[in-house]
Amino acid sequence: MKATEILMSEHRVIERVISSVETGAARLERGDAIEPAFFLSAADFIKGFADGCHHHKEEGVLFKTMADCGMPIDGGPVGMMLMEHEQGRVFTRGMRSAAEKLQSGDASARTAVIQNARGYAGLLRQHIQKEDGILFPMADRVIPQPLHDSVLDGFDHVEHEETGEGVHEKYLALADWLDVEARKARD
Repeated sequence: MKATEILMSEHRVIERVISSVETGAARLERGDAIEPAFFLSAADFIKGFADGCHHHKEEGVLFKTMADCGMPIDGGPVGMMLMEHEQGRVFTRGMRSAAEKLQSGDASARTAVIQNARGYAGLLRQHIQKEDGILFPMADRVIPQPLHDSVLDGFDHVEHEETGEGVHEKYLALADWLDVEARKARD
């Protein structure tokens, strides 16, 4: 399997969580009962999996390899992806902060939870399309075949050494839980 295929597979998991977050935000906006813990768990997933594992593979391995192969980091497609990663972090921190306030009884934080959840979802949906459709095919062309194995080794290092054994599986289970909670919300 190519490194970019691994990242695209992870995108499918992230998209499931995005759908769950959108459903949660819609429920909150309608005034339906939804625990702030749902949004805190979603923020945990985003920080731990989407950012801590997935974006770490992109930024620390794939993008660096692309740069080593002549692709500029500043400006251009890679620079745009890095900027969007940072914007996603801003939305995630905002959603977490607002959900914590909501959990402590501050009903006025509902709007901020909704705005940050939807902001993150909208950003990541178009971000994933750009990576899957433009950046990853570019990476496959720019990175010479002999270096593809070293990118895979770098991904393995991130997943097993830097983030720790079992962490990936923990976040996949959390994505499943968020999906179930979101479906409960629709029923």
